[in-house]
Amino acid sequence: MTGSTRSDYGLRPRSRLSRSMVTRMVLRVVGSVAALGALYYALPLDRSSLASTVTMLVTGLAAFVVLVVFQVRRIVRSPLPVVSAVEALATSVPFFLLLFAGSYVALAGLSPDNFGGHLSHTDSLYFTVTVFSTVGFGDITAKSDAARLVVTVQMITDLGILGLGVRVIVEAVRHGQRRNAPRRSGEGR
Repeated sequence: MTGSTRSDYGLRPRSRLSRSMVTRMVLRVVGSVAALGALYYALPLDRSSLASTVTMLVTGLAAFVVLVVFQVRRIVRSPLPVVSAVEALATSVPFFLLLFAGSYVALAGLSPDNFGGHLSHTDSLYFTVTVFSTVGFGDITAKSDAARLVVTVQMITDLGILGLGVRVIVEAVRHGQRRNAPRRSGEGR
């Protein structure tokens, strides 16, 4: 019965990580991140209104939550949960960072006073990563209340991702490994 079970990768639970699986995973991650990056750089975010900026951020955060829920379910069901978790992190973190970077481009486009000047897409991505990594070089700073509020939201969500998000993914991996363990031990009989 368990010998015919298929996974996300089309493999039996006893299968090991093959070179072709790694290649497909890397291609999916690179393709996803490249598509997100291309979309981020192609969108005229610096010509957004305040309403569309807030809508983009709120909708994007909701989409991020849906993405993580989908990925956790996929990790739990995968015969190789660690591999699925690596893929999940490699796609969801860039999505999260680009979401906030897009918000900063839009805010800087609304008013140069939000950040003390115009921010390009690259400037905003750089700022987002420095906030996420808690490095905070200080060369770009939020100047207006609106910009500070969005940066504060990012910092709080960063803590949630680093704390709760990583824990949820680790627990999904453990659950997936426990789920697969009976199958593996029973197959040798």
